[in-house]
Amino acid sequence: MLRGYGLTTAEIFYRMPDFRNVLNTFIWQDYDLAPDHPKLFQFIEFWQEKIEGPLHSVRFVHRREIAPGEWRNVTGEFTLH
Repeated sequence: MLRGYGLTTAEIFYRMPDFRNVLNTFIWQDYDLAPDHPKLFQFIEFWQEKIEGPLHSVRFVHRREIAPGEWRNVTGEFTLH
């Protein structure tokens, strides 16, 4: 995790093989190494070679697992029963 691995989420838009006007989405998640994202690009290559639905576009986001936490200064506290 310290080498840059984090959760990568990709939203893949693709067309149906029989209905070219229909656009579907597929969500893919895996732990990947930023900034090269070798697992994501390996999956995209697999999709292009093995799956008949042609890709339209791919959007992805990467979130490191080990990152600085959020810190807030709390000046008061309310306690409810």
